[in-house]
Amino acid sequence: MQKVFDALTLAFRKHEGRLSPEQYEAVVMEHTTLLEDSDTIFLLLQASGYPIEESEEGYRLRTCFTPYNEQKYCVVDIETNGSKPGTSQVIEIGAVMVQGEKIIGRYETFVECAFLPEYITKITGIEPEDLKGAPSRREALTGLRHFMEDAIFVAHNANFDYGFLSASFERFGLGGIGNPVLCTIDLAKRTFESERYGLAYLIESLGMEETSHHRAYSDALCASKVMMKSFETLPEYVRTTDELLQFAKSSKKTRRMKNEKLIVNSE
Repeated sequence: MQKVFDALTLAFRKHEGRLSPEQYEAVVMEHTTLLEDSDTIFLLLQASGYPIEESEEGYRLRTCFTPYNEQKYCVVDIETNGSKPGTSQVIEIGAVMVQGEKIIGRYETFVECAFLPEYITKITGIEPEDLKGAPSRREALTGLRHFMEDAIFVAHNANFDYGFLSASFERFGLGGIGNPVLCTIDLAKRTFESERYGLAYLIESLGMEETSHHRAYSDALCASKVMMKSFETLPEYVRTTDELLQFAKSSKKTRRMKNEKLIVNSE
């Protein structure tokens, strides 16, 4: 489904956030190998967290119209017993739901695991006993799927958390993660100066409250504070959620051109 998510997003951006039924069907039929019809794929997209909705014209991508400061952001962190989802698993999930720069929900759970390397315990402080009797992987991941809904998936070094969780979701029949992704490292690098952008360094340099680094909920909470710090210095041309997502991946040249265009239009 990842190809469908990406292709649809490009198409929506090309057409100012709207697609006719014909345009939508052309994209999903070209980029999916599923046997379902386009209406069924629409339901699968919504179930995966992709923020698509029906409109009078056909379909809309909600992030193209939602102001970034009104958007829901699900800030996620995971602890695992290894680095590769094919041979490792999630052992702890922490997430906070942020809207209007306020935390409106939280999700936190250990995950049942039969093997926990000693070095993981040294890094995280998680003991094998903490994981005994915890929710199964399917239960924990299903809980996260319901918690995220169609919020923006946010993480510090999002490629790792998104990639690991997406593979885990697929493994347990939960489908891909269709939620748009925002990396707080990418965003921070474009909004404020820092010698380093690792979470531990930012926690200290930004004067955040004492936290337990390498614990999922604590790190998710810190990543949410990094995101909100970045919101304080976003350029004026970033208004919608989709503009925020594009800004977080933008080049210096693109940002300079947009700022120059904003100055010209204001004169």
